[in-house]
Amino acid sequence: MENAFGQPQNVVVLGGTSDIARAIALELVRTRTREVVLAGRKPDELAAAARELVLAGATSTAVVTFDAEDPSKATQCVSSAFDQIAGPVDLVIIAVGAMGDQDSDENDAVASARMITVNFTWPVAALAEIRRRLVAQGSGRILVISSVAAIRVRRASYLYSGAKAGLDRLCEGLADSLEGTGVSLQILRPGFVRTKMTTGLKEAPFSTDPDAVARDVIKGLATSHRVITSPHILVYLFAILRHLPAPLWKKINESR
Repeated sequence: MENAFGQPQNVVVLGGTSDIARAIALELVRTRTREVVLAGRKPDELAAAARELVLAGATSTAVVTFDAEDPSKATQCVSSAFDQIAGPVDLVIIAVGAMGDQDSDENDAVASARMITVNFTWPVAALAEIRRRLVAQGSGRILVISSVAAIRVRRASYLYSGAKAGLDRLCEGLADSLEGTGVSLQILRPGFVRTKMTTGLKEAPFSTDPDAVARDVIKGLATSHRVITSPHILVYLFAILRHLPAPLWKKINESR
């Protein structure tokens, strides 16, 4: 149950080894979150993240493993994560995703399908069960990590950003469906974040780091804003970029 300040006490993180998710979880624990369940693919990394949270002040942590390439098990993963928490779940963070290698993946049917499965299909399957459970308890919040890349898909990353665009649009509708239920959904759209997933990629303007994103998330969770953008300046930048003529948009992206 959220405390008197409206801060989540019990949190489930799907994609618990994500650098951004780990930073958000740490920031939440520093602001009074006490019980955290981390779900992800790599047990060793999950255990390390759980230890970080305990050192930061969490009173209880648990880990659940899952494979985001298998959406048929998404319901089982969500159920296992929720069952680790005795009371109501206050916040669920979906941080599942993979950048892939556009140059090779776009010519490989299996790799292309995997990108859509991990970045779109698995999160959608998980959201169905999350929605059902939170609506049944009559409270709770969902934070879905999208990307500013979802606003306008780039040729250089169309598998990743295209999947994120699908998830982003779906979450807008899902958020509408939750009105009046006691449950809410917010979409996080970070820009280029320096993480293990972006290692080796050319940085974009206004690049940031996981800790800065986490601080923006904490501020955003205290509002009713549907979308949290980090850094906030990207709201204004993409208000322009999303409406650029296609030839100019292509030219800008080719220069990066």
